[in-house]
Amino acid sequence: MKKAKGLILAGLIAAVATVLGNFFPIIGSAVFAIIIGLVLKNTVGVGEDFQPGIKFSAKKVLQWSIILLGFSLNIQDIGKTGATSISVTLVTIAVAFIVAFLVGKWLKIPTNLKILVGVGTAICGGSAIAAVAPIIEADDDEVALSVSTIFLFNILAVFLFPFFGHLMQLSDAGFGLWAGTAINDTSSVVAAGYSFSETAGDYATIVKLTRATLIIPVSLVIAGIQIFKKKKTSDTVSIKQIFPWFILWFLVASIISSTGILPAGFIAAAKWASRFMIAMALGSIGLTANVKDMLKTGTKPVLLGLITWFFVAVSSLLVQMIYGQL
Repeated sequence: MKKAKGLILAGLIAAVATVLGNFFPIIGSAVFAIIIGLVLKNTVGVGEDFQPGIKFSAKKVLQWSIILLGFSLNIQDIGKTGATSISVTLVTIAVAFIVAFLVGKWLKIPTNLKILVGVGTAICGGSAIAAVAPIIEADDDEVALSVSTIFLFNILAVFLFPFFGHLMQLSDAGFGLWAGTAINDTSSVVAAGYSFSETAGDYATIVKLTRATLIIPVSLVIAGIQIFKKKKTSDTVSIKQIFPWFILWFLVASIISSTGILPAGFIAAAKWASRFMIAMALGSIGLTANVKDMLKTGTKPVLLGLITWFFVAVSSLLVQMIYGQL
């Protein structure tokens, strides 16, 4: 019952955002949910008794919404989308690490912070940072700085990407691939994708989930480097802990749906529930964003995050142009 207050608040935000999204579909419920959450958090504030439910919604409800989304997507389309996005994904990951290292060295930023900002930008935001932090033995301040930096650009991406996507007249698939490979966190990818179009949202989600699975090989490589440097000799990397299991259930849901045994009504209900739960999760993420604290992060980590993010976004578009995927 500790989570009840936070979940009810997230549900109310999602309800209001859904109504507003129906009136203003070009903005969409996901963006409205984040805005409402941000406004509430940074004006009237949110009490401590709401926090358990808000945290649960921001993480678990988001994962459940992705699983439900799987019921409305064909497994063959998922496989095709994942395969076509892998080349862009690998390039953007490489760019993120190279730029984070070079710019971080120029700014004289500590190695751990460079790695965390690089992996957060390259893979999946806070989730990647949480997975890698114990491997490199990052301290709490380094984790907090990197998460705040990445989160700042997650919020900005929700508003900037759809605007520039329409400005560049990207196709639904082109925007979905761009958002899925260049925006850090799954929640922000979903919000930006669906605010562009429903097709772009579906496409971006699949691309992002494909990208998120790469946290496993990336974490193992980083662990190997740490062991080689003899900075980490006793701890082992647990694949069970770092694997994003909700992606597996997303695929299972898609396989079940692709068999044709589910009634159309169930699939439609699952998709509606998925969109509502996404709004709940994004509203909760807005409720955790303290703008004052984010502005106190410091100029150097923010500059590192900005430059890294810029190069990732541009490289994604360039690779798509080369392969004619825009």
